[in-house]
Amino acid sequence: MVQEQAESHFDVLVGQMSEREGVTEQLKGENQMLWVQKMNNIRAMAEEIVREEIKYCNG
Repeated sequence: MVQEQAESHFDVLVGQMSEREGVTEQLKGENQMLWVQKMNNIRAMAEEIVREEIKYCNG
């Protein structure tokens, strides 16, 4: 249950951050290396947010 919620929240965060940062399929087509770099950064930030939220909830 917690795992599913964490994964869902992670996906939502990645989507929101990607949109906010302009990391689109168009960017992927135009500059794949930049897209990968930005997506890796976004995924790392989202993972850290979810991890901290889990720690906070579990006290």
